[in-house]
Amino acid sequence: MPMGLVIVRDYCVPGSGPGWFFQQKTDDFKVVCSMDVTAYYGADPHDLGDTLDKILTAGDRGRSGRGGPESRIPFTHDREGRRLVAFYRGHGPAGKSPSAPESTNLTASGQILSWDATAGGPTRQLVEEPYAGPNDDPPVSRSVHDPQAATVSAIRKRYGLVFRLQLPHTVYYAVLKNGHVCTK
Repeated sequence: MPMGLVIVRDYCVPGSGPGWFFQQKTDDFKVVCSMDVTAYYGADPHDLGDTLDKILTAGDRGRSGRGGPESRIPFTHDREGRRLVAFYRGHGPAGKSPSAPESTNLTASGQILSWDATAGGPTRQLVEEPYAGPNDDPPVSRSVHDPQAATVSAIRKRYGLVFRLQLPHTVYYAVLKNGHVCTK
């Protein structure tokens, strides 16, 4: 599955003072920096069952301790994974009933893997273009799109189907009001 686009967003925000009515997550901080990463991949819609099976197999290897770098893949052949592979190989219904809508995502360990629906004709659910987000304003915010000119629609046009992998939003640096620095 070829990667078509990676977006990294990095934000640093000042902490806040205690609120009158609600506590803020940043009450104890002078500054908090966090990052999120989203990757877009192209795939052949006719091989969606095999593509999902390969992703889940890599996750299974990681869980068994036999995996290499792919061992960080949290998606496995659990009940939902097996059902999705069977569905996209034409061996089962989309959901609990034959009329259920097509499932187009998996969630595990805070990661979300989603893909274009294969059914529904012109009204089918598609992975949307990424949110443009704030402009680069270092050191407050940075956004990297690689490659710069890539779009989700161009990936879809080239490969036929788009997968999106969203990694969890992560706080990687913080300075507490007492001066201590926290890093991950």
